Amino acid sequence: MKLHEYQSKQIFSNYGIPIPSGGVTSNAAEAKQIAEELGGHVVIKSQVLVGGRGKAGGIRLAKSPQEAEDLATQILGMEIKGLSVRRILVDEAANIESEIYLGITNDRAKRKPVMMASSEGGVEIEQVARDTPDKIIKVYIDPLLGLRDYQARDLAAGIDLPREHWRSFAQIALGLWQAYLNCDATLAEINPLVITSGNRLLAVDGKMVLDDNALFRHPDLAEMRDLDIEPAAETEARKFSLSYIKLDGHIGCMVNGDGLAMATMDIIKLHGGKPANFLDIGGGASSEKVAAALRIILSDPNVKAVLFNIFGGITRGDEVARGILAALQEVRTDVPMVTRLVGTNAEEGKQILSQANMITADTLVDAAQKAIHAAQGGLSG
Repeated sequence: MKLHEYQSKQIFSNYGIPIPSGGVTSNAAEAKQIAEELGGHVVIKSQVLVGGRGKAGGIRLAKSPQEAEDLATQILGMEIKGLSVRRILVDEAANIESEIYLGITNDRAKRKPVMMASSEGGVEIEQVARDTPDKIIKVYIDPLLGLRDYQARDLAAGIDLPREHWRSFAQIALGLWQAYLNCDATLAEINPLVITSGNRLLAVDGKMVLDDNALFRHPDLAEMRDLDIEPAAETEARKFSLSYIKLDGHIGCMVNGDGLAMATMDIIKLHGGKPANFLDIGGGASSEKVAAALRIILSDPNVKAVLFNIFGGITRGDEVARGILAALQEVRTDVPMVTRLVGTNAEEGKQILSQANMITADTLVDAAQKAIHAAQGGLSG
C-alpha cells in the first residue's frame, strides 16, 4: 500500500524527522489561507501516487498567497500519468543548499533491510544506480540489532556529508529505521533530504510503501489507503479477503492457493491464452466468498471465459460449487465457464454444478485448453 507524500512525512515527523511546515487541502482558497499562515513563500505539491510530478507541472513554487491560490487552481484537477489531482500539499518553501537521498528497503538476496544514502539527492535512485552506482552507499541492518550508530556514521562519511551534520543525520536515519520497522513498511525514503541555507537538515519529500499483509496490525495506517486510485474490483476483493490483481487477458481465473493460481496462469499462457486476472480465494473459502469472487471476475468486460481450478483440501468442492451457483443467480451472464474440481467433496461439487450447464475438465491442461477454446468462440461470436 502506497502512502501519499503528506502521509509519509507526517509519519516521519512522529519519529523525530524534521519536515517543513505545511497543510493539505483540496480547495484553492484554503491553499491561499495556508500560504498566508506560512508567510507566503510556499511550494504547491500535487498529491498523486506516481513519480515525475515535477516534470508534469504538479509541483510549483509560489511567492505570494495569491500566486499560491492561482497555482492551486491550475494543479487541482490536472491529470498526471492518468491520475487526477484531488489534493495538494502546501509546504513552506526551503532555501536549499544541497540535496541528499536517504532510503531503506528489503534486500531479498541478503535477507536483511538495507539503508542507502547518496549525495545525488533529488534524482530518482534508479537513475543514480544506473548512471553512477558508486554514489550509492549501503549498510545492511540486522533486524535483531537494528540500525547501529556506527552504520549511520558510515553512511554520512560515505556521502561526504560535512561532519557538523553527522549527529542530525544519524538521528534522522534512526527515525527512518524506526518508522520503517514499526509501520511494517517495504520502503521508506526521503528524497531529497536537504541542507538548508540555515544549515539544518530537512526532509522536504517522503515516500512510504507498506506491506499489505501486515495492515491487520495497523488499522490506523490502513485507513490512509487512497481508494480513488485503486480499481473498484480490488477494493471489493479486499472486503472478502480475496487476493485479486487485474491483468489484460480474456480468461478469468478463480483458483485456491497462490502457487496453484500462478501455475494455472502459466498453463493458460503456454497454450496460447491470456489470463484476465490473478485471483486466489484462499483456503476454506465459503460459498459467499466464492460468489463475491465470481462477481468480481465477471465485472471485467474483457473476460470471455472463466476457468475454475479448485484443489479441495481445506476448501471444499461443494462449497465452491454453491458459491458459483449463488453468484450466477445474482449476475446473469452468457460467459462460458470451465470447472476443474479435485479433492475434498469434488464429486459433490460436480453434481451441484451439473445443473448449471458448465464445461467440466479432469486435468489442468484439459481445463486450460477448453477455457481458451470457449473464449475464442466468445470472441468470434
